[in-house]
Amino acid sequence: MRNLKLYGLVLAVLFMALPVAPPRAQQTQRATTAAAKASIPSASFATARKEAEEITAAKMKEVLYYIASDEMAGRDTPSEGLDKTAKYIADRLAKLNLKPAGDKDSYFQTIELRKTEIDREKTRAEMAGRAFNVGNDFFPAGTTNGEVEGQLVYVGHGWVIKSKNINAYEGLEVKDKIMIVAGGGLNTPPGMTAADMKALPAGDWEDPASYARRNGAKGLVIVPRNFERVLRFASYIGSRPDYQMARFAEEADDAGAGGAKHIAAPVSIYPTGTLLDAIFAGEQATGAQVLQKAMTGAPLKGFALAPAKRLRFSVGLKITTATTQNVVAVVEGKDKKLKNEYVAVGAHYDHVGVGRPDATGDTIYNGADDDGSGTTALLAMAEAFSKAKPPKRSIIFIWHAGEEKGLWGSEYFTTYPTVPLESIVTQLNIDMIGRSKAEGDKNPKNEMLSGPNEIYVIGSKMMSTELASWSEGVNNSYLNLKFNYHYDDPSDSEQLFYRSDHYNYAKKGIPIIFYFDGLHEDYHRPSDSPDKIDYQKMEKVTRTIFILASEIANNQKRPAVDKQLSSERLGR
Repeated sequence: MRNLKLYGLVLAVLFMALPVAPPRAQQTQRATTAAAKASIPSASFATARKEAEEITAAKMKEVLYYIASDEMAGRDTPSEGLDKTAKYIADRLAKLNLKPAGDKDSYFQTIELRKTEIDREKTRAEMAGRAFNVGNDFFPAGTTNGEVEGQLVYVGHGWVIKSKNINAYEGLEVKDKIMIVAGGGLNTPPGMTAADMKALPAGDWEDPASYARRNGAKGLVIVPRNFERVLRFASYIGSRPDYQMARFAEEADDAGAGGAKHIAAPVSIYPTGTLLDAIFAGEQATGAQVLQKAMTGAPLKGFALAPAKRLRFSVGLKITTATTQNVVAVVEGKDKKLKNEYVAVGAHYDHVGVGRPDATGDTIYNGADDDGSGTTALLAMAEAFSKAKPPKRSIIFIWHAGEEKGLWGSEYFTTYPTVPLESIVTQLNIDMIGRSKAEGDKNPKNEMLSGPNEIYVIGSKMMSTELASWSEGVNNSYLNLKFNYHYDDPSDSEQLFYRSDHYNYAKKGIPIIFYFDGLHEDYHRPSDSPDKIDYQKMEKVTRTIFILASEIANNQKRPAVDKQLSSERLGR
């Protein structure tokens, strides 16, 4: 599961992101709870219970010990370890004779990536004879190479929104100058949300990067509201290559700024406090004051830098390509009509790779629970369905790549699906189902970890009354796990609804359920290892999901979408 604190702030810190396009219209059918309960469990329920016995703790333990082994080196996206895992999954699917549903009759849906690396020899800054170094004093903040030198001009948040009478440039001339942008953030101006931006008419707004290029500014020095966290992230990616999904990056390059033809951003950097202090040395406001205003979203007003103050900096970036892949397979349905509809079951098979050593010196983040447990559960379900009586609808299994990078694989699949997206009736997402809270555990980091007979069920009630009722009906008639709905609370600080792959399906109007065991002390640490997994719990949860998928696949009707996600949820 992706870390909201790291990736939720900046989807790609090297780009000036634009608001997301609105999703397709959702279905508006209504179904009564009574009708839903009457259809679940179905006449085939007893058969499904027997078929679920193919899923065992022993089998899953063997698989997970391989997927979460050091050989896979933490399954970063992209990496050799992730590719090995993808091949392992595909080889097992082939042995089960599942139908490939990726590209060109293969199990792989290839995702081309844009790889960006900093050329440190060509990335430098200088001011008043003093040299500044990349990594210590500043970081690149865009994908434009080049060297610039010019007078500095302070432009505050740097946004223009005509309908709101917002114009950061009144009385300012930016031509041939380097703009200091403070307080505007990367995605929206102060006081505006992504949903607010979507509501604006085409051509109504312009971001700092577009304004700078269109009006002849030479470069940008950006001080975002989330300054410290952006710098931490920039520092992290500055030490290694940064990746973006190439098709999305190209579409962003071709997209409009406020409805106008996109103009590439000038050469841009993020300053650290060292460079910021140098820029504002001797001015009426210090670098610290500018930073404080920027972080509160209320930049200084009526402030101008000394005309003689000039800055020179250069950015050198090496941009090449790489690839990763989703793994996709189908168990075909038997009903002549319904086999063209799909119950989607998903998990992400990536993790965070190799990182800082823990107290034991271990640097491999094995990701046994996150999300080796979901990856393994999908394989167990695929095997069980391959040996079961074919359902009426088809079952599509999708192992998503790059979830930890910002839900890449699910965004790619729901944008460029290998089956018609409208034919997917439900998406069941399995992300961390292998850990249990031990009796007497007082560790505060395990406070929200679920028990051996408990699982968090997220989002089941948000879009479809029918799906929620079917989910509870299967559980109540089967193993009667404790379904915990805590994270459905929109005010919960963890905001888990946005942090795993189901979210991209929900945005497209597909009803979802997200199964999750809870955050724990080993989350995103090398200690998330397969020896700490509760395999009996994994078996129970996986069998429960298998039977629900079977019930949905065999029902004559698809779960009706009778609730709309709020604009706030869609805008995240």
